[in-house]
Order: sequence, then C-alpha cells, then structure tokens
Amino acid sequence: MEQRSGTAFRKHLPSASLLPAAGLTLWALTTGSMLVLSSIACTASARATSGTRRAALNAFLRPTLSSYLPSSLSSTSRALSISRSVSRASQRFHGPPPSFAPRSPSHLGAAATSTEVRPTQAVKLPSNDQSPNLLRIRHTSAHVMAMAVQRLFPSVQVTIGPWIENGFYYDFDTGDTKFTEEDLNKIKKEMERIIKKRLPLRREEVTREEARKRIEAMQEPYKLEILDGIKTEPITIYHIGDEWWDLCAGPHVESTGDLPSNAIKLESLAGAYWRGDEKRAMLTRIYGTAWESKEQLKEYQRLMEEAKKRDHRVLGRRLDLFSIQEDAGGGLVFWHPKGATVRKIVEDFWKDEHERRGYQLLYTPHMANLQLWKTSGHFDFYKEGMFDQMEVENEAFQIRPMNCPFHCLIFKDTLRSYRELPIRWAELGTVYRYERSGTLHGLMRVRGFTQDDAHIFCLPSQLQDEIRGVLDLVESILSKFGFVDYEVMLSTRPEKSVGSEEIWQAATEALVGALERKGWGYEVDEGGGAFYGPKIDIKIRDAIGGEGGV
Repeated sequence: MEQRSGTAFRKHLPSASLLPAAGLTLWALTTGSMLVLSSIACTASARATSGTRRAALNAFLRPTLSSYLPSSLSSTSRALSISRSVSRASQRFHGPPPSFAPRSPSHLGAAATSTEVRPTQAVKLPSNDQSPNLLRIRHTSAHVMAMAVQRLFPSVQVTIGPWIENGFYYDFDTGDTKFTEEDLNKIKKEMERIIKKRLPLRREEVTREEARKRIEAMQEPYKLEILDGIKTEPITIYHIGDEWWDLCAGPHVESTGDLPSNAIKLESLAGAYWRGDEKRAMLTRIYGTAWESKEQLKEYQRLMEEAKKRDHRVLGRRLDLFSIQEDAGGGLVFWHPKGATVRKIVEDFWKDEHERRGYQLLYTPHMANLQLWKTSGHFDFYKEGMFDQMEVENEAFQIRPMNCPFHCLIFKDTLRSYRELPIRWAELGTVYRYERSGTLHGLMRVRGFTQDDAHIFCLPSQLQDEIRGVLDLVESILSKFGFVDYEVMLSTRPEKSVGSEEIWQAATEALVGALERKGWGYEVDEGGGAFYGPKIDIKIRDAIGGEGGV
C-alpha cells in the first residue's frame, strides 16, 4: 500500500451522535469528450426528518427502542455502512430511526446508559495495515494451528490458511473426522506446546519440480493444486522447525516463541467449499483471532460481546422490522410495516437532499437485454456476480446487477448541448447479485437490495468541482450519522480494465485534485479501482470499533 500526503488520513467530525452511516465510492469515466462522474453515497439524516415522520416512528417503535438505542449501532465488528443503497442502507440499518438519536447519554435514560458503548476505547485495536507485526503474528498463528491439527489428526489434509481482518483461518479436509468445539480446545493446547518450544520459522526457496516431489511424497493433493496456481519462481516454503512446512510467501515471525499465546484464541468451526466452488469438496474451516497482547484480545472479546447484543437479525425479529422468508429464497428481504417506516424516512431524506443539491431523480427497469451488459463490460468483468439470464421471445434478458448502463442510455436518448452540463441524476435502483448460499448473512450479505446510485455528466473542466461536491455531500451525511472516524483511499487502475491510459490518467488526476482541494489526505490502493475507472473509497468505523466501507 503506497501512502500519500504524509500519514494515513483519518477524518474526525464534530458530531457526537451515535448512528450507523455511509461509505462513498467515486469513479470517473469518459464518454466522447465528456467526463462522467459516477458517485455512490448513502444519504440519510439524523435530524432532517419532519415532525410528522418522527411522530409516526415514535408510535411504532419508541416504547421498544428505548432499551435498544445503544444496541442499534452495529451487528458485528464490521462497520454497518449504509452504502451503495438506501434499501441496503435500510437493510443494514437495524436500529432506531435517526430522529431518535440522542445527542448525549442523558437522553437515554438510566437503563440505556448502563449499556452505552463509548467510541473512545481504553485499548486501541490495530489493523493488519497499521501493524506489520500483527500481520506476522496472525499468519504464523495460522501455520501453527495447521501444524497442531496435523499432529493431533495425522490423516487431515491442509489447504489454505490466510490472515484476515481480525485473525486467521485454515481450511482442512478432515475426511471421516468431524471436528467439535471440544477439539478446538485440544488444538489450542497443542498450539501452546508448539509455541513454548520456540521453534524457528525458516524460509526456503525451491524449484517447482522439487516442491512437487515433496508434496507428492506427503500425498497432499490440495497443495499440488495450490502449487499449480503459483505463477512465480522460485517456489517459497516456510518451515516450522524440522517437522512441518507449507507453501507460503510469508511474512512470519522468527520463532514460534514470538507468538503471544495468551493473545490467541480459536473461535469457531465452519464449512467451506474448496476454492469456493459448491461442486468441489466441502472442507472444515477453523477461525481464530490473534493480537499483540492479552489486553488487545480482551478488548476484542468485549467488542464481540457487544456485537452479539446488537445482532441485527435478532433485533429485526424482536422489533418486527424485517424478515428473510426462506420459502421465497435466501438473501431476499421482506420489510415489515415498522421497518418500512424506517426505510421511508431514510428514502425521503435521500430524495430531499439530492434534489437540494441539484440532482434529478430517475426510475429505470429491473432487467434489460443481455447485449446491454455486454456493451457496458459488466458481462465480461462481473458475470460471476450476475444471475443466469432468462429467455424472452428468443432473446436473452439479464436481471440487473447495477444501474449504470440505464443512466447512460437515458443520456444518449437525445442530443444534448454542453450548456446543459453538468447533469446530475440519482436513483434508488433495486439490483440483484448472485451470492452463494453459504455467504448469505442477514442484511449484511443479500441477493437483492436497493442501491443509492447517482451519475453526473459533465465537461472535463467541471469534473473536479463535481467530485468536490460529492465529497461535501458525503461529509455532510457522515456527520449527520455521527461517524467521527474514517479513512480515505484512492483506488487506481486494476489489471483487468477498459479504456485508454489517457482516460484513466485524467480521471485519476481529477480525483486527486478534488481530494487535495478538499484538504483530505489519502492512501493509494494500487489496482483497487473498478474495471471502468478509479475511485475514492471511504472506510468508516462504527461505535464498537468495526471498520468497513465501499
């Protein structure tokens, strides 16, 4: 990760209210001589709702919500960004309506104040990006766990074991062996024995042929497949002492003794298909968390307990806000009257705020001829996230995964003058994306949601001003939702993309210029842009320390 403008930018906003809020993605495209700025930003207000709407929500929800106000802030350690869509925003927004957001704990009452979560933590939890040492600890912990598993269960085969946001995991083919929660305790104790031996971690470079020979001798077919997927030379192997090794690029700590055993915990078991393919073998995944100190682990566990109290799936049922009806299919959300009331307030504010800032509202179809998605590039670059097509009078139609091509069609519908520019269009467009059943999770991972989407058609000379306007919009919304802690990323051209280098360069420079005029520092995420353009990502942190964004 390249860092620009000094240290990573972290914006602190003045508002102290605690509510879920939004993320932002910006990207720039060109169409002929005109530049198109497309923005996605959540718009919802804690204070812009009318008295009538507040009264309606009060009648529905106030008696129950008074004891859940502090619990409305997050359902997991990940930030519940109300990004990309008001419906998705509403889907993720599982707490009280913005109009009930207290400005101080005194508004909560004694019962609510006793469970209040304060944004300021006694122990600051670092991220993998912020702490290279933490990343090495987590990566090494994964290897030590796999070694412990194969010590205890010699017939088990290992696959992959990366570090993740709050720890690590490893996937195993356990065959006839079925792991239990009790086995997690046995594995952790074996890990502690390995750690106490202070075994060195040694990096070795070998030829592809040598690696294949060793793997075949071990009879580890998954490692062979991993080896075939490695395109670089030489092949790197990491050893733990003289007993265990795996294909790995690192990094790791120097010795197992460098691992803080009292800051490592095995958390759960899960199923996972090999390579994420439901047609391949079902594996057993063990999740673990690892930190630099016992104090960090304790703080993480505290936040996880707070997250359980705020599980939006539980609150959604308890407050009668929404449901997932399995008879209709997984990942599809049904909004109940109370939840629909919350959603209406958010949507009404979204419309008012966009119209106030010069946007015009659009409504577009839920499906279109497949050729449109081929023309836009989505079919080539995003087809794994799209549902299968349907046949209509011998033509293939695609249910839409996004709204962008529809807005471009409207723009092309008539001859336009440069004097009309900028044209700002916004839509709450419902989209459908294929998610495997094993990945679905309440409102956090769904197959259908309504996306807050806007496109701005403008001249190249207007582009920076328009981007700056969207940044102002998002800052205003973040403050209204009480987010006081977020980071800015500039995501550049990925390996697979469309458009000329000149267009990408102009678009990237426009984003940089707008950020600099705004006075925001940022980090550069090389290759993290969309296939059609660079973007600005804003990562937000929720009330219990979770981070997320788009």
